[in-house]
Amino acid sequence: MCFICAHLAAHRENVTGRNADYANVFSKTSFDIGGEAIREVIRSGSLSQWATGTSNVGARDHDMVFFIGDLNYRIDESMATEKVLDLAEKGDLKELRELDQLNIERAQGRSFQGFEEGKLLFRPTYKYQPGTDVYEQRPDKKLRAPAWCDRILWMAQEPSHVQQLTYARSETPNVSDHKAVYSTMNITIKDVVPQKREAVYDQVMKLLDRFENQTLPSVGLDRVNLDFGMIRYEETVTLPIQVANTGKVVAQFRLVPKLDENTLCKPWMKVSPTYGMLIPGEAPATINFSITIDNATANLLNTGREVLDDILIVRLENGRDYYITIKAQYARSCFGMSVDELVMYSEPIRSVPLDPIKRAEKFDPNPTSALCVPKELWRIIDAIYERGLHENDLFLLSGVQKEVKHIRECLDTGAPLGQYRIHSLAEAMLLFLSNLSTPIVPPTLFPTLEIDSQNIQSFARKFLEELPPIHYNVFVYVMSFFREALLFKDSNKLTAARLARICCTCMVVGASGTKDGSQGAMQRRAGMQLIMLHLLETNTI
Repeated sequence: MCFICAHLAAHRENVTGRNADYANVFSKTSFDIGGEAIREVIRSGSLSQWATGTSNVGARDHDMVFFIGDLNYRIDESMATEKVLDLAEKGDLKELRELDQLNIERAQGRSFQGFEEGKLLFRPTYKYQPGTDVYEQRPDKKLRAPAWCDRILWMAQEPSHVQQLTYARSETPNVSDHKAVYSTMNITIKDVVPQKREAVYDQVMKLLDRFENQTLPSVGLDRVNLDFGMIRYEETVTLPIQVANTGKVVAQFRLVPKLDENTLCKPWMKVSPTYGMLIPGEAPATINFSITIDNATANLLNTGREVLDDILIVRLENGRDYYITIKAQYARSCFGMSVDELVMYSEPIRSVPLDPIKRAEKFDPNPTSALCVPKELWRIIDAIYERGLHENDLFLLSGVQKEVKHIRECLDTGAPLGQYRIHSLAEAMLLFLSNLSTPIVPPTLFPTLEIDSQNIQSFARKFLEELPPIHYNVFVYVMSFFREALLFKDSNKLTAARLARICCTCMVVGASGTKDGSQGAMQRRAGMQLIMLHLLETNTI
């Protein structure tokens, strides 16, 4: 059996074009039936007419040919469009059938020779207002004569083997301006050979599987395991993954959260882009995965509440999930830790394990063995004290950022502090104090009342008494150093007022960059700065 589904030339007057399309279908349709073994089977059966000595057969060589589709034959132009509409709406079909172009062409032998068609007992199937049962007659649309554009015809080597039981159209409204037609037929065919049926079935299933696989999206990732190695404080490391479309269809991918989670990844990880689309043959897309160790992340890592491990999910739409494993190690830094933690270790902080169990081996539970101030702070202040108190604009000019990073590395590893610029050492000191996980001066110690010259002495005394012990040590140590620096103010250009502002910036939470801009908050910060100024100017601390 051969089924031909075609859409022939349009327009009412173009009968010749439709006839030419029909002839073209049969002249150009050719099927390769395979090798000699298959042709031998054909010769031995009822399809002997196919055995022409070649492997190609045409549509008419089949036992049965069914020609279906929008053949576009209309009602002859001799009948006015308005009359065609009137007859079609009334269901008066006799005169319309007589003037049907396909019936006329078949009767004259100009098209569809040898084909049969059931009697047209249903109203013309074209042209309707989409979604309705009303022929298209809206003023803003071109008026067209209804027609039986949609047809089902057949031709059989043995005419008695095809009996049409029904020939009708669907009355269900749809989005098309055509009504679908359908036909039920009783067809006599040869019996099925089970072995051949199974072979054909297997072949078809393989073809369907192959087709299904070809229509499913598929991508290839150049890697799914990302090892970032050692990452340092305030450092960003980026690794890429290449995503290539390895399928035959468009592939859309996006990163999705894990089950019961709302975010794509942990806060220290950034991914860009988080979604994309690849057409077949397009160059691979790049997804960049970046890890940044900021102050909050460093604090979580130092306290054992976080590890640099994660699993990210790349989901292929209508396809599978790909799991990206993230792994990194944190090069522990004194930056982002608290002074209470730092004073417990006499060795460089880089050598102190992040793992709580391993860290316990290096942790001395005897509080009397704790340092008075963090050794890192002592080292950097000592370096400035030895050769930098005379430096012009001390603590006022920025250092060289590359040197500041090297200084931080020396503090973390215990390496000697080289001959770095004094301004770089000063900036590293202020950054160390600013980035402590717990500020030296907590907000609970901010003055709650307006400070004046009469009560500042009592406020300062009360402030010092309420500082936690280690915080007190650090505060006094830093203030003593600043008081020493003021002795060289003629050369370093420092003033007590400038140092008071610097102290608030690096030792008081919320003193700079705060989101609390209320008048009360600003007044309390100003009061804290007055206390700092008083402690810098007084003879005793």
